[in-house]
Amino acid sequence: MAFMEKPPAGKVLLDDTVPLTAAIEASQTLQSHTEYIIRVQRGISVENSWQIVRRYSDFDLLNNSLQISGLSLPLPPKKLIGNMDREFIAERQKGLQNYLNVITTNHILSNCELVKKFLDPNGYSSNYTEIALQHVSMFFRSEPKWEVVEPLKDIGWRIRKKYFLMKIKNQPKERLVLNWADLGPDKYLSDKDFQCLIKLLPSCLHPYIYRVTFATANESSALLIRMFNEKGTLKDLIYKAKPKDPFLKKYCNPKKIQGLGLQQIKTYGRQILEVLKFLHDKGFPYGHLHASNVMLDGDTCRLLDLENSLLGLPSFYRSYFTQFRKINTLESVDVHCFGHLLYEMTYGRPPDSVPVDTFPPAPSMAVVAVLESTLSCEACKNGMPTVSRLLQMPLFSDVLLTTSEKPQFKIPTKLKEALRTAKECIEKRLIEEQKQIHQHRRLTRAQSHHGSEEERKKRKILARKKSKRSAIEYNEEYSAKYSNSNNSAGSGASSPLTSPSSPTPPSTTEHAPF
Repeated sequence: MAFMEKPPAGKVLLDDTVPLTAAIEASQTLQSHTEYIIRVQRGISVENSWQIVRRYSDFDLLNNSLQISGLSLPLPPKKLIGNMDREFIAERQKGLQNYLNVITTNHILSNCELVKKFLDPNGYSSNYTEIALQHVSMFFRSEPKWEVVEPLKDIGWRIRKKYFLMKIKNQPKERLVLNWADLGPDKYLSDKDFQCLIKLLPSCLHPYIYRVTFATANESSALLIRMFNEKGTLKDLIYKAKPKDPFLKKYCNPKKIQGLGLQQIKTYGRQILEVLKFLHDKGFPYGHLHASNVMLDGDTCRLLDLENSLLGLPSFYRSYFTQFRKINTLESVDVHCFGHLLYEMTYGRPPDSVPVDTFPPAPSMAVVAVLESTLSCEACKNGMPTVSRLLQMPLFSDVLLTTSEKPQFKIPTKLKEALRTAKECIEKRLIEEQKQIHQHRRLTRAQSHHGSEEERKKRKILARKKSKRSAIEYNEEYSAKYSNSNNSAGSGASSPLTSPSSPTPPSTTEHAPF
């Protein structure tokens, strides 16, 4: 296959799920417009930050592009007269800062290419659709039986993964989906093992895994083909969405929020847990469970995108579970992500925040019991249950699965060892990131506590007490020395009496140690 042989030299593998934050530091007025100087930071490290300059028109252009989401975003309105007044500029700056806060804290918007390019033009300067087209075109040179029907623009959330609707020339009525994906930061397999494992995926047979028709890879990317499903994914069912529509349009602002029925929740949940257990037993890392990665085939759920972990792609929910140090294996990641998925199936929308303190009324208390074991504060703090434990819980234990298809996925011993090593490396990076976030959070809390008005008052009082105590101790010590000197002189000691020097007053600016 005439795939590009090597990745571009000096390629930087960014983790696109690391949150970007943005703070407007200043504004400057030029001849006819105002520019806003924005400090953007990736993750928790202040060192990993940069400045960008944006005009109001740039914000307006971004906002117009984001209208497809259906969200009402708080961009300050335009003003034609008086827009150079100092007070107006200050007020607008506050409004633009609020706008930045909204789009960077929205889980879907913050991960979309439009926002990434706006905040990090250097990190996201490539045209990923053009790169994908180049790779796909090279593929068709040696595989002429396939033909592109149309590109499926932005149907997924990943910036570096592109989709195309396909057909086979001698079977023009059948539709397939080709997806091309770039490497991610967690790709730890050797090039040879990576390519071998990708090519093994079509041999994976399981009643709850969506079949891969064709798969191939090179040192820098992978290309896979599957049958196109008109009904779409589990998320499409929940949100009543059309599979071909862009991700932002489908899922940002659903018109009707409604969860699934209890029997669907039980059946789909049991099927997904069964396939997770199968993969865990095989030593095949997954870590990418969410409702868009579950294809619906009648009343059967089938898992998608097994290739993601081989490519080293970060998880959709990574910014959530990096906050909790007990979610530190890919097995526990799958269980936590299953909690997100169960919540969405139950309530028709994702949780507002994680951990979840209280759960709304559910079709059954058995649902709430599973949610509490995966999303509650206690669960996130103490760790996730195993998949086997979830299967034993009342919600799923009585579900009868009727499939007769026998699972089959033979992985050679050498590749199993490569998978185990890669899994350990992925978990090591996760643990290190969680440690850094934990330390940063502790430091931030300490600084906030130390800088509070109450703490400043306490430190002043403590400093005054120390100052008085030091003065008393000094006076007592001085009096004792003076008394001893007088006693020595009275007893005929040969040493002369010397007048003491003036005492240095104790410092009144001493602070309590931090």
